[in-house]
Amino acid sequence: MLEVSNLTASYGGASILNGISLEVRNDQVVALLGRNGAGKSTTMKSIMGLVRQKSGSVKYDGVEVMGRESYLICRTGLGYVPEDRRVFTDLTVEENLEVGRRDARDDAPVWTIERLYELFPNLKERRRNLGKQLSGGEQQMLTIARTLMGNPKTILLDEPSEGIAPVIVEQMARVIAQLKSEGLSILLSEQNLHFARLVCDRACIIEKGQVRYDGTFADLDANPDISSQYLAV
Repeated sequence: MLEVSNLTASYGGASILNGISLEVRNDQVVALLGRNGAGKSTTMKSIMGLVRQKSGSVKYDGVEVMGRESYLICRTGLGYVPEDRRVFTDLTVEENLEVGRRDARDDAPVWTIERLYELFPNLKERRRNLGKQLSGGEQQMLTIARTLMGNPKTILLDEPSEGIAPVIVEQMARVIAQLKSEGLSILLSEQNLHFARLVCDRACIIEKGQVRYDGTFADLDANPDISSQYLAV
């Protein structure tokens, strides 16, 4: 579904990604792991065309999307949930969702506001509240829900568990499991290894803009030196 090959990218003159290669297959949840500054967010932004890509390839559903404008990449069926949420603070929950509405796709789940309220009951209770009146966890839910209103086939989730209460983290894990059961593929950037284990099929560890491990959590557990070297604080 999503195939990234030898991707390099930079901010200004600083090289951040140095040959990233990874893939997310159909109906799969892949964890992108690494310390702060390892390049997780930059990888996602580069896939979406938000950071200047220097070389390599980004293919989605077999089609090369590297070099396209971000809005055109979104139209292929890729959805992006940024780490900083970016809700419209002066719009209500329901208005935020309407902003994200796109036409249905033949090969992707169709999301309506009513279905999203079933997935996120907290948002239904707060549907008339402004974005700025929501908690951090509720804003995270709203950002995911707004992205789903675009009916994507694959979503990139950047640090979905960061800065939210443990009870909301548990709810987020159930949501991701539900999305997978609906047929979505997910690339999930995380520092919370416990959370990643709950929801992901595979782990991809990056350090200094390069992939250092790509495999199952079982294999990762069998090689504790990898976690110690690339994930330990």
